[in-house]
Amino acid sequence: MASDISPKAEISPKAKIGDGCKIFPFVYIEDDVVIGDNCVIFPFVSILNGTRLGQGNKVHQCTVLGALPQDFAFTGEETELIIGDNNIIRENVVINRATHADGRTVIGNNNFLMEGTHVSHDTKIGDRNVFGYGTKIAGDCEIGNGVIFSSSVIENAGTRVGDLSMIQAGTTFSKDVPPYIIVGGAPVAYGGPNYTMMTSANIDEKVQKHVANAYRLVFHGQNSVFDSVLQINDQVPDSPEIRNIVNFINATEKGIISKM
Repeated sequence: MASDISPKAEISPKAKIGDGCKIFPFVYIEDDVVIGDNCVIFPFVSILNGTRLGQGNKVHQCTVLGALPQDFAFTGEETELIIGDNNIIRENVVINRATHADGRTVIGNNNFLMEGTHVSHDTKIGDRNVFGYGTKIAGDCEIGNGVIFSSSVIENAGTRVGDLSMIQAGTTFSKDVPPYIIVGGAPVAYGGPNYTMMTSANIDEKVQKHVANAYRLVFHGQNSVFDSVLQINDQVPDSPEIRNIVNFINATEKGIISKM
């Protein structure tokens, strides 16, 4: 099925556009852009060089994809923004491409970026995440799968968020957020296991209790985080979720968010 492209859109003849797309008036698309099948691009969207869109994405008004990185280290290299399939990108979203040659900013599949979200250079985002109004993700961050950012969250540079965690509204954080938890407050702190998201992900109730026990050792024990991980390995029954927690904490470079 041929794409429906408005004659009032400004699209480079070098751009590659798949089948079944709907492109509204006043869309601007540069040369080095690839758009997959069945995408909808609403008016006043700019899609800039280095952007690769998968299939079934909806990009709403005044969004900018592939914006130049806001990074003093950027000197004009050819870099990319890779976006997967079936993402909803609402109004006034800005996503930067990467900073250094051959670098990539990556957005996975089935994500929902609400109005005013900004994703900075070289950040890697998984699948099925929700980013609330006005959320700002700095450069070089990593975000897993099934994460919820409430409105006006600020994630500072180089930090990570684990699977199925939730960041409460207005939270700013500069350290890693491990999987399966709720965080919030000022200063940001651990707010308990995210039972709602674990249940939605069909994680067994017994495993959810094991997750709670693991975090009781990390956030309510008297030991260092390193010793708490040793305790988890000794005391908490093994599962993919527990291994995910241990591996995430062991890999931290910034440290994890604080205890209550």
